[in-house]
Amino acid sequence: MSQVADKAFQSGTASWYGPGFHGRRTASGERFNSFAMTAAHRSLPFGTKVRVVNEKNGRSVVVTVNDRGPFSRRRIIDLAKGPAQELGLTSSGTAYVSLHRIGEN
Repeated sequence: MSQVADKAFQSGTASWYGPGFHGRRTASGERFNSFAMTAAHRSLPFGTKVRVVNEKNGRSVVVTVNDRGPFSRRRIIDLAKGPAQELGLTSSGTAYVSLHRIGEN
């Protein structure tokens, strides 16, 4: 259940990644855990918390940016498998989402 009252700062297509990356180092230096609530974003600082809302089904999750990507120009964020499952996008592979800042007005 989304309680997002703030305006999205970015919207577009999200995808997920995990298979083959679990245990490898992320761009931030952390070990990638495909079930952790983490994501890759091109420009947000590492450690930034972002609420990701699936615009089709209304589900939302809070993720921490710890990696760089996505490398497809058509996508705005890559989610680890854990948050992707909670948003309901693992079977389709992608979903239209909005990104909301946490703790800022």
